[in-house]
Amino acid sequence: MSATRKGFAIDLPAKVHRALEHKSLATGRSISDLVVEAVRLSLIEDARDLAAFEKRRSERSLDFKRVVERLNGPGR
Repeated sequence: MSATRKGFAIDLPAKVHRALEHKSLATGRSISDLVVEAVRLSLIEDARDLAAFEKRRSERSLDFKRVVERLNGPGR
């Protein structure tokens, strides 16, 4: 393992592990690389979500019940 990587053990459900094995064989990538990629993509998505929330922080909040009432109002 390179100096820029750090390892740890993770217990996966058997079906998930089998699916990773199949994908690994089909793609020629290691299970480790597949897991790293999945985690990386998940963290990127989280960062984007947090940035979007931060960008919209100053927007006025809407009461969910009132929005639904308006959507279901007369003529809708």
